[in-house]
Amino acid sequence: MAARPLTVMQLLPALDAGGVERSTLEIAAALEHGGHRALVVSAGGRMLPALGVTGARHITLDIGRKSLLTLRHVRALRRLLRDERVDIVHARSRLPAWIGWLAVRGMGVAKPRFVTTVHGLNSPSRYSAVMARGDRVICVSDTVRDYVLHHYPWTDPARLRVIPRGIDSRMYPRRDGVDRDARARVAQRWPQLSGNGPLLLMPGRGTRLKGHADALRLLADLRNGGTDARLWMPGARVPGRDGYIAELEREARDLGVIDALAISEPTNALADAYRASDLVLQLSRKPESFGRTVVEALAIGVPVIGWDHGGVGEVLSALQPEGRVAPGDRTALAERARAFLRQAPALPQRIPYTLSAMQQATLDVYDELSQSR
Repeated sequence: MAARPLTVMQLLPALDAGGVERSTLEIAAALEHGGHRALVVSAGGRMLPALGVTGARHITLDIGRKSLLTLRHVRALRRLLRDERVDIVHARSRLPAWIGWLAVRGMGVAKPRFVTTVHGLNSPSRYSAVMARGDRVICVSDTVRDYVLHHYPWTDPARLRVIPRGIDSRMYPRRDGVDRDARARVAQRWPQLSGNGPLLLMPGRGTRLKGHADALRLLADLRNGGTDARLWMPGARVPGRDGYIAELEREARDLGVIDALAISEPTNALADAYRASDLVLQLSRKPESFGRTVVEALAIGVPVIGWDHGGVGEVLSALQPEGRVAPGDRTALAERARAFLRQAPALPQRIPYTLSAMQQATLDVYDELSQSR
């Protein structure tokens, strides 16, 4: 434990929704619970009330707007760091990291320690390189650690800490078979998902990188082979993506599966969606930094199949290796899905990727830096 209470300031663009924002709140809660002081600097957003519940204090500063004018916030942030006697600055996104790094750099000997978390596999560039400049660089997976060392070879490996994202296991209790009540609620809301056949679930944002088209082709392959499968894509239908959704619906019609498909808005009841499903898909075409949906689904007890690359392949290797499929291999994907629907694979008895483990490991990084001043 730290020898004294620490003041930790987290920096991010906004508090709307997403994995970065969720991790920010989770660490703020752990800090406050541990007797430390948590500050968060962002432009604000829908998650502000949730941050308030943790006991953390929010300071509004638009440090994520992609404009040269954002650099004017360096001086204001430096003043905040001095006034609030901040011990640790933790940046979670590239532009806030630049603002934080510049603010800290001009503070002399008594400056706070600088931490970054590399949440994603951003395109390598001088702009992205700031995420490797922390006194400690937290990587959310071994995939991210390898990525940082490959693209920024000047990075000292001793400064890197792998801390996987974690889930609150209380929110994802293990089920015993498909939850028929949850399935009935899904069928009532989306009648095209009713029937006695298996339900495939593919949560994810409405972007081509998530591989929705691959899921549609899998659905067609299963149905053409005599399996009365249905497919639900929660989270794909979001404002501003109407053209993409129309494209998916056209493809579904061409494949003859439009009547077995639901493309819906994001849901706050994703755990119920997992419980209603027979199989979860993770088919992102671009390697991702971590496979959070894989962890959530397997915690509940739903088999997962996904392309074997990036963080998804890493998590599947650790928890359910049979779910890995060579990226883009449509034939192998269909064969694996049929096999899993006939006989579910062995599921992990223990999920090591927990929220409490992630929180404690992050606080340990803060403690390590505070002791080395």
